[in-house]
Amino acid sequence: MANAKEQKLRPETLEQRRAQNAWDVCADYTEKHVNFAKGLPALIMNSGLMQVLAFCHEKGGDCERVAADLRQWLASQKIGPLAAPFFLEEAKKLEQARDEKEKRQIQQRIFEAFMQALMQSSPHDYQRINAEAFAWLKWLRQMAAARVQ
Repeated sequence: MANAKEQKLRPETLEQRRAQNAWDVCADYTEKHVNFAKGLPALIMNSGLMQVLAFCHEKGGDCERVAADLRQWLASQKIGPLAAPFFLEEAKKLEQARDEKEKRQIQQRIFEAFMQALMQSSPHDYQRINAEAFAWLKWLRQMAAARVQ
């Protein structure tokens, strides 16, 4: 077995980063979040990523929380138009926001910019973003179910 120093030198795989992120974001999920996370891939397959993200944003609550976690992960992967530094800058602002009104305003800006970025994506980038969404959701479904008992 490798010692701790050797393990830190090994690059983390994309699958490991997906798993870690999914584990981290679902730390305070409820059973409602878990159930929605389990159904999200099927919704996306039936309706499309943009349509589902718009639906979640309009619905709000637990649904929007899971969709926001997905958007944040996708933006962090910097695929095509999602590589804009705007997304990371706004995510930092969101973490530092003090009141709910400010958080909602930042979340709205992120949502609108994210949707615009998807609309401006090339077909190739849009397919990559969709594939990454499904890959991350695979981990979220498992991690969320494991954490919420």
